[in-house]
Order: sequence, then structure tokens, then C-alpha cells
Amino acid sequence: MAAKRQLIVPAATWAIRSIFQSLVALLIALLFFAAVYVTQNNVQLVEDRLITSKRSRDLLLSSPPRCNLFSGKWVFDNKSYPLYKEKECTFMSDQLACEKFGRKDLNYQFWRWQPHHCDLPRFNATKLLEKLRNKRLVFVGDSLNRGQWVSMVCLVDSSIPPKLKSMHYKQNGSLIIFKATEYNATIEFYWTPLLVESNSDDPVNHRLPDRIVRVQAIEKHARYWTDADILVFNSYLWWKRSQMEVLWGSFGSPDGIHKDVLMPRVYEMALRTWSEWLEVNINRNKTQLFFVSMSPTHQRSEEWGGAKNGNCYGETEQIVQEGYWGRETDLKMMGIVESVLAELITRGLNVQIINITQLSEYRKEGHPSIYRKQWEALTEDQISNPSSYADCIHWCLPGVPDVWNELVYAYILQH
Repeated sequence: MAAKRQLIVPAATWAIRSIFQSLVALLIALLFFAAVYVTQNNVQLVEDRLITSKRSRDLLLSSPPRCNLFSGKWVFDNKSYPLYKEKECTFMSDQLACEKFGRKDLNYQFWRWQPHHCDLPRFNATKLLEKLRNKRLVFVGDSLNRGQWVSMVCLVDSSIPPKLKSMHYKQNGSLIIFKATEYNATIEFYWTPLLVESNSDDPVNHRLPDRIVRVQAIEKHARYWTDADILVFNSYLWWKRSQMEVLWGSFGSPDGIHKDVLMPRVYEMALRTWSEWLEVNINRNKTQLFFVSMSPTHQRSEEWGGAKNGNCYGETEQIVQEGYWGRETDLKMMGIVESVLAELITRGLNVQIINITQLSEYRKEGHPSIYRKQWEALTEDQISNPSSYADCIHWCLPGVPDVWNELVYAYILQH
């Protein structure tokens, strides 16, 4: 029997085979770890995209309305307006309750503002109150701003049971607080017609022949709304004069310096004091700020083609001329407001202007005229000439100020 021959493999061949197997194993390991790495990164990428998408959505929801809400037209709508009834508002003001004091033509209540390229969100009192839960909404300014405050209170009034709402007067009536107990929310008004300190700061006895203003003093007022969550300012009507006496120093101090300053320079001085206070004291992460532009008056009917010596008395129709602008509406003063607010933006503070001027210009029929409580007895001359005591400055409620608040509401929803 022939002997079997053994196949002898050289040592070098074993070494090469071993190295090859090791390289294959290393390659497999590298491919495995690479697959794990890619998978993890893809998961992270998906998560990042979801986060980015959420941030984009949140940014979209918090951005201001994307069309010009202040450019539009009035549309008659007696199905969905008014948003409340005058007689049913618990806290209606006699200064603004035109129907109560004898006005028969009530069409002024049925107009809806329609922006040209979008819609205002339908006012929802419950949604607003939820937004205001545990918060303070404070209107700061003059009697026109007080009228807007009354409007806002009336807009939410019917949604709150009688036992869960209250009204409180503080600081001699300068601060009025409407409270919705269930929401721990307040809608407040603070009287300061010039924003800064003046001799017209008394909410009742403020009609003085000589108006004096401390243009550099605001803390007396501001301490009452420093911690508000939403602030709605206005100041215009009380500045409508050719000049104003400015006081540097304190009232009653013999060392005070008095000087007459022309308009609109004195208005600008006061607004800059106000803006500087905001810049230093407002919590940018908490407080939402608004400034309501000037409310137009309708005291000269010849401006819209009416009688030479007339005013808003007897008016029942709107002005239909698109872009109508009354002579009493001061573009220079509006320009000062825009300039001051633009400077605040460069310093990181945004105050949203609520431009009510143009849309309110059309509404010559929306004023109380003679249909309001008269605080003093009328003279025989006034009775014989009703236009002589017609109020063509303030606005009937329900009416134009409700739309102002619908505009504010649109921005509060977006915040």
C-alpha cells in the first residue's frame, strides 16, 4: 500500500490568510459602526427638523397679522353686529350710552370693519379671557382711551356670571379695575391724559384754563402699571393747542422753572420721557405694548361737504370718500409717534401701533353728539342750538371703539 502524502502549507501562507481574515473582520466592524452612526444621525436629523418645524410654527403664530388690518372699508352687518347690547352692559358709561339718552337712528351700531386683503378674527370673549388668565390688561391715557376700556369691558361682560365680576376704584378714581374672578384677570384703566405728570391728572377736576406739564416726570403714574402684562397707551387730544407751559421742577416749588414750549416739540419731549421709561422698566419677555393712534374729531362739517357752521350733530351717514382726512388730524404729531416707536425698535423694544385714525375718519355719524348725559345744565342758547354742545370727539357704544378693540384682540391672539 502506498503511503499517504501530507500537504504541507508554508508558514508564510498561514500568515497571509490570518491577516486577510483580520482585515475582513475589521471591515465588517467598521461597516456596522458606520451603519449605527448614520442611523443615529438620521434620527437626530429628524428630531432637529421636527424642532425646527415647531419653532417655525410658533414663530408664525406669534408674528403680527400678515396684512394691513388698518386699510379697508366699513361693511354694514346687522346680523353679527353689534357685539353686545348697550342696555345689557353692566358697566356702560352714560357719556357713551347714546341710545339710552335718546338717539333713535341706531345704524351706527351695525358696521363691521373689513380689511382689504384679510379678515379680522371674530371677537371671542372666552378666548380673550383665557389669554388674560392671571394677567393685567391696562389702558393708559385720556377719556378716549377710557371709552376704549369701557368697550373692552362690555365685550367680555356678558360672558362672566354676575357674581364672578367686580369693579374697583383706586387712587381717587385714577385707576379703575374690572376683575374677572374666575380667570384672576383684570381689565384696567389709568387716567393720565398727557402720559407724563401734569396739573390735569385729577380724573374729575382736570378742566383747567392753563395746562402745565412736567415733561420729564412720569414715575408718579408709571408705578401703577409697571407690572402689567398688556399695556394700551394713547395721548393726543389733550395736546391739541399751539403751545403748552412746561415745568422743570415740582408743582408748588418756588425753584421750578416755567417756560412755554410750542407744539409739537412739547409733545415729542413727553413721548421721549415715556419711551425712555419703557426701555428701562418694561420686561421684554412679559409685557405686550400697544399705542393707539389719534382719534379723529368731526367738528367742522364743511370739511366733508356739509353746512358751513355745522358739525357731527344730525349726521346719520358715513363719509364715503376713500382716504378722507380731516384738517384736525395732525400728521406731524403722528409722525412723531412713529419716529419715537421706530427708535424703540432699534433698542430692542416693540410697541405695536394700533392705527385707528383713517378707519375712524369715515365715521362722522358715530359720535354721541347731543345723546349723552350732560354734566351741567344746558343754557337756553344751547338748547336752541344743539350743535353748540354736540360731542363730536367721543364715540357711542356699541360702535367704533369696539373695532379698535377687535384690532387689539387680533394682536393679542397672535402673541
